Amino acid sequence: MIPKTHIIYGMSACVAAFGILAVILFMRVPLEHQSLPATTLSRDANSAVPHDPFAGITLTAHAAYVFDAERGVPLFALHENVQLPLASLTKIMTALVAIETGEPDDTITVTGDAIALEGDQGLRQGEKWRLGDLIDLMLLSSSNDGAHAIASAVGATEGTLADADIGNAFVRAMNQKARALSLTQTYFLNESGLDVNEGVSGAYGSARDVARLLEYVIMRHPEIIEATRYKMLETASLKERHTAKNTNQFVENIPGLIASKTGFTDLAGGNLAIAFDAGLSHPVIVVVLGSTEKERFTDAGILIDAAMQYFSGEKLL
Repeated sequence: MIPKTHIIYGMSACVAAFGILAVILFMRVPLEHQSLPATTLSRDANSAVPHDPFAGITLTAHAAYVFDAERGVPLFALHENVQLPLASLTKIMTALVAIETGEPDDTITVTGDAIALEGDQGLRQGEKWRLGDLIDLMLLSSSNDGAHAIASAVGATEGTLADADIGNAFVRAMNQKARALSLTQTYFLNESGLDVNEGVSGAYGSARDVARLLEYVIMRHPEIIEATRYKMLETASLKERHTAKNTNQFVENIPGLIASKTGFTDLAGGNLAIAFDAGLSHPVIVVVLGSTEKERFTDAGILIDAAMQYFSGEKLL
């Protein structure tokens, strides 16, 4: 008969050998086949992460994305590639195409068709604007009539087109720019993002695409989005003064705000895109899609707070 002590020692040796073998096999598995957490925090591999500030986050939004634009890495992602209605986030692309096609000092004349659109911002038929100033008004107050006036005027410079085709030319340019930026889930049917009908949105895109678009704008054309940092803006056409109010009601509560754009329609629900500085020249972009008109601000605040905790450990919102 084999002594019990020999049996115990034999079993212990087997267990130890099996453990070593398991470690070796795991180390041989390629990284892409290992299980990774759904929320990606992109800290240095050598630094300890005692607490993930994004862990357990609950949002009303259908999709969200937090992007560290300085390092080019995501910090949080929720259905980030799902195609959803954009509503007035569309106007970020409207402003971009306008400024890359025209010049800030170009004169834009407001047409009767423009002021007939939903969302009157006090523009007058025949009123003339400097393009840069009208872009400020459009983005800050989410002016649909301003977007249409810009699309009609800038689109008209692309060739001799019938009036009915001018807006279409501008929207085609928006879609061409989306393709150039590899925004694979994004396409536009109009320049404002207004719903076309009860079942069709004026524009579609993903949270990731919106973040990449906003990153491009703040890196290449920060001047066109600068006005969105302010709660109110005094601007003027060539003959008349206007006061524009920011559609982001919490704009003054966001530390280091770089840019902000809201969106809301029946089909889209509540959308919000924000870029803020998490440190010295360290832009971070937060995008929320498919929330509610009220909860989009709460959702964004939660994500901004988590991002600031991630970088500094301090709760600021």
